[in-house]
Amino acid sequence: MGTITARKRRDGTTGYTAQIRLKQGGKVIHTESQTFDRRPAAALWLTMREDQLAQPGAIEALQAPDPTLAQVIAQYLKELRKPPGKTKAQVLHTIAAAPLSQLKCSAITSLHITEFAQSLQVKPQTVGNYLSHLATIFRIARPAWGYPLNIQAIDDARTVGKKLGITGRSRSRERRPTLTELHALLQHYTLQASKRFARLPMVDLILFALFSTRRQEEITRITWADLDATHSEIIVRDMKNPGEKIGNDVRVNLPAEALSIIQRQAREEGYTGPIFPYNSKSISSSFTRACLLLGIHDLNFHDLRHEGVSRLFEMGKSIPQVAAVSGHRSWASLKRYTHIRQVGDKYAGWEWTPAMP
Repeated sequence: MGTITARKRRDGTTGYTAQIRLKQGGKVIHTESQTFDRRPAAALWLTMREDQLAQPGAIEALQAPDPTLAQVIAQYLKELRKPPGKTKAQVLHTIAAAPLSQLKCSAITSLHITEFAQSLQVKPQTVGNYLSHLATIFRIARPAWGYPLNIQAIDDARTVGKKLGITGRSRSRERRPTLTELHALLQHYTLQASKRFARLPMVDLILFALFSTRRQEEITRITWADLDATHSEIIVRDMKNPGEKIGNDVRVNLPAEALSIIQRQAREEGYTGPIFPYNSKSISSSFTRACLLLGIHDLNFHDLRHEGVSRLFEMGKSIPQVAAVSGHRSWASLKRYTHIRQVGDKYAGWEWTPAMP
């Protein structure tokens, strides 16, 4: 049973402290107290709190570890078998430094999470990204370590974020280069190469991105060791994926044009390293500068992947066939291309299309 003790305060008023002390096997296993201005209020709290503690599992819950969210994030990062991707690590470190993460797990509600989301000075789609990574922490904290993070709290916060427009999806980019724009870019880089100004083989890099549908970072990671020229396949290491990147190695098909570009690259006998040993940021920067110089508006290197995927659909390829080239794990991601009608291959007979191997 609890006790109520009356004590005189310095200002002359009387405070009533209600205290609960629970023993088990002669040892105190839990104690808590609260002070009120009136005895009836103290007695009411005492009755209510004793009823709560009498519920099954209540004592066990009090004895369970209850770290701060920042401590849980630190433990998650420490115990991950695979290192997190750069973006994921940055997001989790940002969350860990926020006021939200100084709260104990048991104290965090959907209101706290919503307030955190509203405090982020980023686009709605980026806020959604933050909550997605935070949800991962919430979903494993209890089953993995017994920490009292409430999954319903993060689910409710994500629902609120969606309804209020705090979070949102990225807009699908639809920019595709025209044959005229591609011709101008390839001519520009050919001229640079002829004058020995070129540091990067941008003609081959542009054409490979287009015909292989590979991202610029992936292009610089693929190696001769991972090429299966006989079956026209290659393994793409650490392919970008919403839930996983590091260790996400995917075998993809190489269209004939892409294989031809690989086979014309210089290679010393026995060399098994990168086929395109260049810095991905340098590739993107060079492409952006060339577009600016040539007056090509709103085109970036990644748009070549979109063009390559669109081309495959225009050639009449099915979603599974396209996914085998692009590496999309979810076919749902390719549904935005289904409006494309089969029109044939506009690159057939194009002067820059590589000869088939």
